[in-house]
Amino acid sequence: MRRAIVTGGASGIGAATAAKLRGQGLDVVTADVADGADIRLDVTDVDGVSASARSLGPVDVLVNSAGIVGPNVPLLATDAESWRRVLEVNVVGIANMMRAFVPGMVERGWGRVVNVASMAGKDGNPNLSAYSASKAAVIALTKSAGKELATSGVLVNAIAPAVIATPMNKSTEPGVLAHITSLIPMKRVGQPEEVAELISWLASDAVSFSTGAVYDISGGRATY
Repeated sequence: MRRAIVTGGASGIGAATAAKLRGQGLDVVTADVADGADIRLDVTDVDGVSASARSLGPVDVLVNSAGIVGPNVPLLATDAESWRRVLEVNVVGIANMMRAFVPGMVERGWGRVVNVASMAGKDGNPNLSAYSASKAAVIALTKSAGKELATSGVLVNAIAPAVIATPMNKSTEPGVLAHITSLIPMKRVGQPEEVAELISWLASDAVSFSTGAVYDISGGRATY
């Protein structure tokens, strides 16, 4: 039985993905700083991530869903510390998880990594500069790692959702949320279960010739 670890697994996209993967027969471990996950893990804690990798043993699928929105204010009203926190969780956290769990996948010759980016990383959402920049970095990280691991049997892909009905978006300022929802041609937000379908496909044997790619799930918002 293949094992998966899903960060941000206590709610939202992470929880929906964990449920989907379990339904497909995977042994899934959810990790989060919030209650409700199988293990409590802060992806910015390098020692904690390394310890989790040692205790869990072989992991075949890594879904990096943990993330924070950060400040909902204009760029000129942000501060350095809020930028550091958003980048630490959303970007460095993914790098920490990949450094800890991907070497074992390479040794075994098979693995799947799915990084949760965002349409904000492609378009840039107003009043969400730190978040948008962090998700653009996730896309670039995915492309770099995909190329580096292309012949290893480990595929690294990203998804770029538009607005999804998750607890994280409940903290988004209503005006910002209304604006980014208005950009979706389907005129609705997405559901976590819809995103989980795409992630589960990218985590499977069905995908064999795609790596370093970004898959939009945006209700038609994507323009490139």
